[in-house]
Amino acid sequence: MDVTTDASAPWLVAGLGNPGPEYAANRHNVGFMVADLLADRMGARFKRHGKAQAQVVEGRIGPPGPAGRRVILAKPMSFMNVSGGPVTALADFYKVPLANIVAVHDELDIDYGVLRLKLGGGDNGHNGLKSMTKALGREYHRVRFGIGRPPGRMQVADFVLRDFASAERKELDYFVDRAADAVEALVIEGLERAQSAYNS
Repeated sequence: MDVTTDASAPWLVAGLGNPGPEYAANRHNVGFMVADLLADRMGARFKRHGKAQAQVVEGRIGPPGPAGRRVILAKPMSFMNVSGGPVTALADFYKVPLANIVAVHDELDIDYGVLRLKLGGGDNGHNGLKSMTKALGREYHRVRFGIGRPPGRMQVADFVLRDFASAERKELDYFVDRAADAVEALVIEGLERAQSAYNS
């Protein structure tokens, strides 16, 4: 897949999560939460894509006119561990260069609510990223949303598949809003400016 990009190329923002109401409020689904907010800002609703196992929204981010960026928001409906297939299918369908793909995902090794934006890197044990990297290569953007480590001896799998704690939920809307802002900044202004504004 082509890594180089140009200003007219579309962006693909993939919020990672698991489909189904039983997973909707899990920590592992924060990528879906950010994608849903971005869709709300575009005034659009997700629809099932005919060629990929995903729900998508097509729209623009940024000011009206040529300064705005064409963006496809996606929520893979394949379950987290096999996210790479739907994302690759969408990238091929919309002709999105690898450098214009953004994964929005939960991150265990960052404190709750803290954001980190980066290009490339490892998967750090995250199965959604592992699947994407296997399908695409490493050089896509990541917006990493900190969820912290599990308390005590709780298993990681149990922790990420639980809903945010009541204390966390008090600030969740604010942090999801900030993550959506970070995605918009990344698409419009580029990685360095977005990192300086949102990497805390």
